[in-house]
Amino acid sequence: MPGPVPNREDDLSRPRSRRSPDNKVTRGVLKPVVKPAARPEWEPFVREFYDSIGESGEADFYQNSDWHYARIVCDQLHAHYQSGMRSGQMFQSIMAAMTSLLVTEGERRRVKIELTEPKPTGPTAAVTAISDAKSRLGAKT
Repeated sequence: MPGPVPNREDDLSRPRSRRSPDNKVTRGVLKPVVKPAARPEWEPFVREFYDSIGESGEADFYQNSDWHYARIVCDQLHAHYQSGMRSGQMFQSIMAAMTSLLVTEGERRRVKIELTEPKPTGPTAAVTAISDAKSRLGAKT
């Protein structure tokens, strides 16, 4: 989708789907996927980038083909940094490929994918802080 990065669905006064049925935010469902290991010969920062994709929320939407595409991108990034002559055109191509991997929030928003904070399972920080303050003051909780 060209143009500016859209607002998050939560920031809108009404859902996009009310404006147009074709404008719904897509939510992903996990499928069994095997993430291939990073190649040992890659530069350390390339391995870190590859591993960070797996630790990020966009990985929820990745399929096996996406992981192999990410490996191809990382292979090219490694080759770019290993070469004696760095090419601006090659770097631009690598960055465009990274864009299609949805590694930035702006790109995820453009394709209407939003990552949300996980819901807390235990007591929230505010409840814990109040409880701690009461115990310091000697009040019974």
